Amino acid sequence: MDHIHDKPSRPAALKPLPSLIFSSRWLQLPLYLGLIVAQCVYVFLFLKELVHLVLHAADFSEMQIMLVVLGLIDVVMISNLLVMVIVGGYETFVSRLHLHGHPDQPEWLSHVNAGVLKVKLAMAIIGISSIHLLRTFIEAGYVGTAKSTYTEAGIILQTVIHSVFILSAIGIAYVDRMTQAKDH
Repeated sequence: MDHIHDKPSRPAALKPLPSLIFSSRWLQLPLYLGLIVAQCVYVFLFLKELVHLVLHAADFSEMQIMLVVLGLIDVVMISNLLVMVIVGGYETFVSRLHLHGHPDQPEWLSHVNAGVLKVKLAMAIIGISSIHLLRTFIEAGYVGTAKSTYTEAGIILQTVIHSVFILSAIGIAYVDRMTQAKDH
């Protein structure tokens, strides 16, 4: 009755069709690799804007600096969203990353599933939308050499879209909570 020397059981081999279907998850790998390339583009964009800010800070007004900094924050938030999609999506839908115990493992990754990932993505989209809306409000009220490119209808539409994002996130979180309550 000594189970110490028992070898770990290997998963049963799948029949050909289920094996093909299960293996099809690897078709997502190029998508995640493409998102890594997109993140590299955002790093380049961030550095380009940062260099532009540093080189021209003396020529910019405080309002222009604030707008550039909001743009930098926007790039960082989009990059964070990409990390969540890449890491969380790969871990959830393709294969385990085996990061348990790694000092840099994101704390949220240990309890990520499709529902948690959706809520986190919705919250990140709201954050990005908030930055865009703030930039719109600032640029619309900015009195400078250039006339604002935002119409009143455009600002209202952006505000409505942002509100829909918020309501959608609340709905996603509510449905996820209901699903988790049923599972427990």
